[in-house]
Amino acid sequence: MQKGKKASYMEIFQGLGKTFMLPVALLAFMGLFLGIGSAFSAESAIDAFPFLGAEWLQVIFRFMSTIGGFAFSYLPVMFAMAIPLGLARKEKGVAAFSGFVGYVVMQLSINFYLQQTNQLAESAQLRESGQEMVFGIQTLSMGVLGGIIAGLIVYQLHTRFYQFQLPDSFAFFSGTRFVPIITSVTLAIVGVMIPIIWPIFAMAITGIGHLIQRSGPFGPFLFGAGERLLLPFGLHHILVSMIRFTEAGGSQLIDGQQVFGALNIFYSELQHGLSISPNATAFLSQGKMPTFMFGLPAAALAMYRTAKPSNRPMIKGLLISGVIATFVTGITEPIEFLFLFLSPLLWIFHVIMTGAGFMLMSLLGVTIGNTDGGILDFIIFGVMQGSYTKWWMVLLVGVVWFAVYYFVFKTVILRKNLKTPGREDLTAEAEYTETEMAHRVKGGFDAEEILRALGGTANITSLDNCITRLRLVVNDGSLVDDNRLKKLGALGVIHLDKTNVQVIIGTKVTTVRNQLDAIL
Repeated sequence: MQKGKKASYMEIFQGLGKTFMLPVALLAFMGLFLGIGSAFSAESAIDAFPFLGAEWLQVIFRFMSTIGGFAFSYLPVMFAMAIPLGLARKEKGVAAFSGFVGYVVMQLSINFYLQQTNQLAESAQLRESGQEMVFGIQTLSMGVLGGIIAGLIVYQLHTRFYQFQLPDSFAFFSGTRFVPIITSVTLAIVGVMIPIIWPIFAMAITGIGHLIQRSGPFGPFLFGAGERLLLPFGLHHILVSMIRFTEAGGSQLIDGQQVFGALNIFYSELQHGLSISPNATAFLSQGKMPTFMFGLPAAALAMYRTAKPSNRPMIKGLLISGVIATFVTGITEPIEFLFLFLSPLLWIFHVIMTGAGFMLMSLLGVTIGNTDGGILDFIIFGVMQGSYTKWWMVLLVGVVWFAVYYFVFKTVILRKNLKTPGREDLTAEAEYTETEMAHRVKGGFDAEEILRALGGTANITSLDNCITRLRLVVNDGSLVDDNRLKKLGALGVIHLDKTNVQVIIGTKVTTVRNQLDAIL
């Protein structure tokens, strides 16, 4: 549901983090293909299980590795398409198409400038010259940042021109048809300018990367803690994408090609059957595992044990669903938002412990990559890859994390008398109607009541969602009834400013968003 209102900078900024999840989700899934294919085609796996050496099985595993490498190879253009697709309020298909057009035209324009200024490098010197081949076009090595630049420009052009009208004699080119046209012209000009200003961008990103790398083991700590700090605002994806896909996450020469970004390095090494670099995985799944697989489940257990005995059966389903989400998929918000707004102390503890998990896994030499930090990553990219990953270290550290989280959460909840699920006072519980309590406990959602709590249809300017939260632009944020939304099952409500609101629903957010769309 969208209405024609100019987007604020905050809306664009928080929406940008959300759009990153479309290509990243595909990348994570393809990474599973790549991980399984590489694990079962490794010599160590064949030595342990000789039947895996059968040629027909190896063909299947090589096929999986090839398909898994798709997202890694074409990630920049996916960002160029996903950003205007996710940010545009209307005519999203045209926005995505224009993103592809703009990205390719930009590469052609860069190639033209390099050719006219005699800066095209010989094929054997592409890496040293900071150049690469994109769709057969020799251009600058901009990686994902090139796709982000193109995507943001296309989004602005789409917003400005998708309803643009030309004189009658040229009316055929008006409206949505004009968007890819103006995109081609604009990105052609941008492409000529990029080789002139790109060294400035490269220096800034490289500087961030050097700062993180020079921090040694403290670098992963800063990353892990920073990502958790940004999570309540929905902006953590931006930091994560910078580390995963740009020079800020490191660079490495692989098979004659310079690869940038921690996740890109990991996938490329996996694809080429090389030893995995601990410097890359230090920023990936392994750092999350102590907290996601052990710490947060312990926090959920502490909340269950500190709940009133009569209320424990009612909150059991809520906590179990949250534990499954974080343990299996790495989606942590259903647990985190149960204590985020109740206790800044517990949140800061959680932030520090997450950062410490990243730092400790790096110090112990663990090499488990990918994105989620759940049991699937642990098995596929840890256990199945062989003993060199030191996967057992996750279990040893995890036991400690479980004990520390449980003790700290139980102690703070009891001493501060925090109203975590099941600890509400009787007077507070009486305020819930039977329907509201059913939604709160069983995870169901009444879309019509949620819409009323949001201020009604007239108050909704834009409605979207990411993995766990509704992202709204409203006319008046004061009309949003936070307490009512929480009674209806929301885990939390965040007001970024007077018009940008996020409602944390959990893993069923897509269902709620679809129900709201149907009503609107």
